[in-house]
Amino acid sequence: MNTRQTQLQAFERLLNIMDDLREKCPWDKKQTLQTLRHLTIEETYELGDAILDNDLNEVKKELGDLLLHIVFYAKIGSETKDSSTPLTTGFDIADVCNEICEKLIHRHPHIWEKLKLKEGKKSVLEGVPRSLPALVKASRIQDKVKGVGFDWEESHQVWDKVQEELQELQVEVAAANQDKIEAEFGDVLFSMINYARFLNINPEDALERTNKKFIKRFQYLESKAGELGKSLMDMSLAEMDVFWEEAKRL
Repeated sequence: MNTRQTQLQAFERLLNIMDDLREKCPWDKKQTLQTLRHLTIEETYELGDAILDNDLNEVKKELGDLLLHIVFYAKIGSETKDSSTPLTTGFDIADVCNEICEKLIHRHPHIWEKLKLKEGKKSVLEGVPRSLPALVKASRIQDKVKGVGFDWEESHQVWDKVQEELQELQVEVAAANQDKIEAEFGDVLFSMINYARFLNINPEDALERTNKKFIKRFQYLESKAGELGKSLMDMSLAEMDVFWEEAKRL
């Protein structure tokens, strides 16, 4: 394990490299907060994949990519910071670090949401980013309201709620009301995400695990069809199901 001094030296090295790139590299010179945004999102998902794969070497690499983005944003922020006036529009990496340090010191995790309300927030849900994917947002919403005591007491209560929402969905499916079907389907998903929390399961990880499993099995099906010189379009469901079951056994 590296010493604290070594860690600080490594971070300073990254800051120096970022300074050089911003000054001398044509691509780095023209980047803005807006142009980096989608790249940062992509890097975050790549880190998520590495974590799901439990590949520590990849986790290390992806953390480095993400750290570079943080340093990049701070570098861009520092270019609008006028040292002769109070900080209003700009910031640098020290401001970023000090901001999170103050937040961590000030807020104890067990009373996080209560402190936010004392600080003048109108809702504990204000901290949930609007642009989060719906599945992740639902999890964050449920975590937030749990922090102020709005939660189920037992997991069986949540499962009962799932069953109730499924019944309501079936009623609307029978009535063929598309708008209400969508609304009830959303309720089912929300309640399932809540149940996952009580089972100590991350719903995002669980769904991605299923995605990968499906992709692997389907690609096996495609490869087997190719060995037969067939297109999936020309195969019956019964024929495809034979290879699907093979893939499951493998």
